[in-house]
Amino acid sequence: MNKADIRKLLQRVKDNEIEVETAMEVIEDLPYKEMGFAKIDNHREIRVGYPEVIYCEGKTVEQVKSIIEFMLTKDNNILATRANEKMYEAVKTICAEAKYNPLGRTITIQKREEQLTDSYIAIVSAGTSDLPVVEEAAETASILGNRVEKIVDVGVAGIHRLFAKIDVIRGAKVVIVAAGMEGALASVIGGMVDKPVIAVPTSVGYGASFGGLAALLSMLNSCASGVSVVNIDNGFGAAYNASIINKL
Repeated sequence: MNKADIRKLLQRVKDNEIEVETAMEVIEDLPYKEMGFAKIDNHREIRVGYPEVIYCEGKTVEQVKSIIEFMLTKDNNILATRANEKMYEAVKTICAEAKYNPLGRTITIQKREEQLTDSYIAIVSAGTSDLPVVEEAAETASILGNRVEKIVDVGVAGIHRLFAKIDVIRGAKVVIVAAGMEGALASVIGGMVDKPVIAVPTSVGYGASFGGLAALLSMLNSCASGVSVVNIDNGFGAAYNASIINKL
């Protein structure tokens, strides 16, 4: 439930449209639902504006299915990240509307329409190998109600490709940049736009990239002032923050 839902519920009680006991049944799972292996934070959307997101890695198929089965009763949009094909197949048995992005490893369920923002988030990748992070970010931003423009494979090894798309990037309210190897693309874009840039180091590259650590350190040491950095491969975290900025 969000604040608007609670306000409508209380108004219905005030107008004698429903009994107090009925309203209590609706809100009995606030602030969280105890499931033994998990505590579903039903209060999160009221506090921060977005419902809880399911991080699937490390969970069993049955755990993911059970969490989503309960969340479906709340009629919220659902996002599950780092999900695998078996999890998706299990979820499909309880919700035919579930969609799976195999590259981004996300499960999404759209239970209510979100009014899309007029402004958009640009998600830019240095290379095709960064696409899993791009897709995770795009699915996150989209289900949170944002317009998204994806610009892929425009890394510094062929920087003319970036220049061909710079107008689209500059038109965004916030820019997400996913890059592995040495992570230089974030600094380049940060020096060319007047919008906040959220850099995502990816675990792409040969041995000395140390699974994305080299890109992470490069981005943290960026000389472009408008660049902030999230964790390695954290497309979800970048898109969540970008969504907050885009809706300011």
